[in-house]
Amino acid sequence: MQTVRQIATQIVTREGGFVDDPDDPGGATKYGVTIHTMRRLGLDLSGDGKVNREDVRLLNKSQAVDIFVTHYFKGPRLGLLPRNLQSSLFDMYVNSGAQAVKILQILLRDMGYSVNVDGVVGPQTANAAQKASRPEPVALKDAYGVARRNYYFRLADRRPSARKYARTRAGGKGGWIRRAEEFISPVYHLSDAEFQTRVAGWD
Repeated sequence: MQTVRQIATQIVTREGGFVDDPDDPGGATKYGVTIHTMRRLGLDLSGDGKVNREDVRLLNKSQAVDIFVTHYFKGPRLGLLPRNLQSSLFDMYVNSGAQAVKILQILLRDMGYSVNVDGVVGPQTANAAQKASRPEPVALKDAYGVARRNYYFRLADRRPSARKYARTRAGGKGGWIRRAEEFISPVYHLSDAEFQTRVAGWD
């Protein structure tokens, strides 16, 4: 089983280097760490008294891993959740914050568990997730991954500017969809035809 730091290192690799996409509400980002996160944490790496794009550029991989482990795994208490669910949820938390937990909570409610959809991992959510993972842990992981993929599709449905993250310029699966499917059993991956049918209404 991977350690939390190993998972975080994979996330950093997956996120890639410095980008500043005007369509991304996260703003300037490096290794998945946004300028907003760095400002919230007061990470003035250049020492000039302010946190700006230059500080984002100066961020290194080890610092990014530390940020994710401390503030995106330990802080939101993802360790209370079933082990085989943690990688996908951790990856989603880096990508979408508390929405990652809300997706799980909505899924658990759909499964009949009484949980609040508040984006917080407390005893109620943790206990429900642990129960839902028995006796077939992979089933919950797959259900979460599909729900995550569906969230990305719905986001792109509502926000045309976000569609480039769900569909490539060539028309294939975009980063969001590929990323969600990394944590889903292959049998639940969308075929190319299924993907094209799903995005057929997009311009």
